[in-house]
Amino acid sequence: MVSSLARLALVVASLCGLAFPAAADDFYRGKQVNFVVSADAGNSYDAFARLLARYLPKYIPGEPGFIVQNMPGAGGLRAANWLYNAAPKDGLTIGMLNNTLAFDPLYGNKQAQYDAMKFNWLGTPSQESAMLIVWRTVPVDTIEQAKSRELVLSATGNGSTPAFFARVLASLFDLRVRIIPGYKSQRDAFLAMERGENDGNASPFWTALMSESPQLVTEKQIKILVYYGNRDPEIPARHVLDIVTDPEKRAIMEVAQAGLAMGRPVTAPPGVDPSRIAILRKAFDAVLVDKDYLAECARARLNCSQPSGGLAMLDFVKKIYASPKSAVDRITAIYMEGQGG
Repeated sequence: MVSSLARLALVVASLCGLAFPAAADDFYRGKQVNFVVSADAGNSYDAFARLLARYLPKYIPGEPGFIVQNMPGAGGLRAANWLYNAAPKDGLTIGMLNNTLAFDPLYGNKQAQYDAMKFNWLGTPSQESAMLIVWRTVPVDTIEQAKSRELVLSATGNGSTPAFFARVLASLFDLRVRIIPGYKSQRDAFLAMERGENDGNASPFWTALMSESPQLVTEKQIKILVYYGNRDPEIPARHVLDIVTDPEKRAIMEVAQAGLAMGRPVTAPPGVDPSRIAILRKAFDAVLVDKDYLAECARARLNCSQPSGGLAMLDFVKKIYASPKSAVDRITAIYMEGQGG
């Protein structure tokens, strides 16, 4: 699924050199674009957004200014709901959303007051891989061995992504998992893992881990029992879909990991003039192949190697919403466990 999205990735081609109509120049010249991020300052979403904000003006006629505004809250739902329902629809507001938010309505989250298929997706600078990790002293080396003991896994909350994937993987592999919620951040959860307060975590992103704490991998301080999402040959572990052979379980995992294919999704609200969406999408596509941008990605240890364009993302969202009902129902049940439902 994730690789199929990559094959649908952006097509920049020679259109970048074509001139825009004068009206487009007139609209964006002297204006400011508000770039809302559904996460706190300082994390990887924020880093990607600020990097994109520096390069997007170069490819938008009139070269408008960009200002990044952090709008965390409710796991990103605050920003998603605002962008869909309250944000100006004039092409001067865009947002980077947590990658699972496109599918919250599919999972039956009533707090998600939006239709993901009506967002004007602009693209993502990357796709993600996530892992089930345990500390080096935990006496299991493989996902099969993990069935022999209870795994104590950290999470920020019962409804958080780490808790969600802990329950998904437990369901797929018949694991006994105990989730400890309440950690303020992944960093706090990792420090507690080192102290032996928990065994590990079910969903750190590979790119974030290698950017923020590469020694955990290079010094073999953690063991990666399995990974999922985007296939990445650099990850020293097996992909979940290379282990799970049951068709129903595979379908469940396809739906569960859909957010990782969204990467760091950037979108505009619904109802924006299509000509302005076309301008923003073209600019986004151009940035993703800009040599200076890619060099800065490398310096910042941000994975910008597998981007996707907005139309490909929209097609992917539609595909996931058309998944088999049995798989959606199972994922919905797992998701609602974390919501107290």
